[in-house]
Amino acid sequence: MKAAFGWLSRYFSKGELLLWGCSMACILLSFAAFDRGSYLTLAASLIGATSLIFCAKGNPAGQVLMILFSLLYGLISFSFAYYGEMLTYLGMTAPMAVVSLVSWLRNPFQGNHSEVEVNRLPRREVPFMLVLTAAVTVVFYFLLRFFHTANLLPSTLSVTTSFLAVYLTFRRSAYFPLAYAANDLVLIVLWTLAAMEDPSYLSVVICFVMFLVNDGYGFLSWSRMQKRQQQRREELA
Repeated sequence: MKAAFGWLSRYFSKGELLLWGCSMACILLSFAAFDRGSYLTLAASLIGATSLIFCAKGNPAGQVLMILFSLLYGLISFSFAYYGEMLTYLGMTAPMAVVSLVSWLRNPFQGNHSEVEVNRLPRREVPFMLVLTAAVTVVFYFLLRFFHTANLLPSTLSVTTSFLAVYLTFRRSAYFPLAYAANDLVLIVLWTLAAMEDPSYLSVVICFVMFLVNDGYGFLSWSRMQKRQQQRREELA
């Protein structure tokens, strides 16, 4: 245990440990205040927040935790008839996290397997990504409507932002945390609507507020990582 804490203090900065600690504390406090019953929600929230701090470092371990979070979150979404969230995370986010994990493992930065090499998305790929995102959104809209998904429009928007996020994650773009931040905003709205009917879901709202903060840091971290890696390549050239 002592060795694990020692490794964490060396690997993460004090600011990152503070962010992770505050996220854990807020999630635990919100669970104690609003829920106290759904330990599945608590576990998913803690795993999700931990995955984000690893992803912010470009560590493939973050993708492993994201796979686990997606499976748990899909079950939580099913409990409130958010079939869009369930289908998105079980049918898209989890499988894409597996693909992203393989991509990250195959592209370490200069042999450092705890840091993925940041990729700049070619401009010609952007229109393809947007068209593909639009196609996925349309398909999911009709699929979700068929299943009588609660809060259909924001649920569909969640699919859009989720797909952008997983695509950019797979492509190792520094902009993937921004897409996840957009998804966090949609999910805050979705679960606020759910909490209006069942206050216990307020703990899920707090969870995604913390995710939003972490994704904001993730974008800053990847932007710095991209610049540092570029400078390192120029030094070695």
